[in-house]
Amino acid sequence: MTAHIEAKEGEIAKTVLMPGDPKRATMIANTYLENPKLVSSVRGMLAYTGTYKGKSVTVMSSGMGMPSIGIYAYELYQFYHVDTILRIGTAGAYDPDLKIFDVLLTTESYSDSSFAKVQSNVTDEVMYPSVSLNQKIKETAKTLSIPLKEGKIYSSDVFYLEHHDYQKMFSVNHCLATEMESFALFHIAHRLQKQAGCLLTISNHFVTGEETTSKEREQSLHTMIKLALESI
Repeated sequence: MTAHIEAKEGEIAKTVLMPGDPKRATMIANTYLENPKLVSSVRGMLAYTGTYKGKSVTVMSSGMGMPSIGIYAYELYQFYHVDTILRIGTAGAYDPDLKIFDVLLTTESYSDSSFAKVQSNVTDEVMYPSVSLNQKIKETAKTLSIPLKEGKIYSSDVFYLEHHDYQKMFSVNHCLATEMESFALFHIAHRLQKQAGCLLTISNHFVTGEETTSKEREQSLHTMIKLALESI
């Protein structure tokens, strides 16, 4: 047990799917896993372990933002000896060619956050997922005939930006969309020599103004979830 995870030794699988929302974690566990067991609920961050097609998998919520996912990813990797964390979340689109509910595979995560600097004195502005994990996701998407977008995303510390120049973020920084966790996850994985990836579903669009409801975000992400589970 750690300060933030109450699971006992052996109750966390080597591979973890990590949505942000605890309700989403519950939905995934109850819908896709065989014999899911709730193994941690500290601070409402729910973790379930079960099997998917015979493979042990843990689904655990991360909460919102880099500080939150940074805590859980570090404890899972360092103290529960997790090998792989695949974040499955939502993102806001900058690219006019992206559509609501498109599935986007993160190839690099740009951020102006100080997370890596404060955590380990790393000043890099771009963090990368595991090449082998991304390759497996791409191969699985092709096998399942799931259209998969790929590209760089902006990982932000702030949700309500007062000066959000999304057009510049797209045209200058070449970010296709934005979310708030992948930069920290990739950094922690790199420091601890672990595997990490990030699959995103477009839930809102800064160009068109389209939005999805919280219910849609909770329940309508099955293409991404299926791709994640089949990939691992």
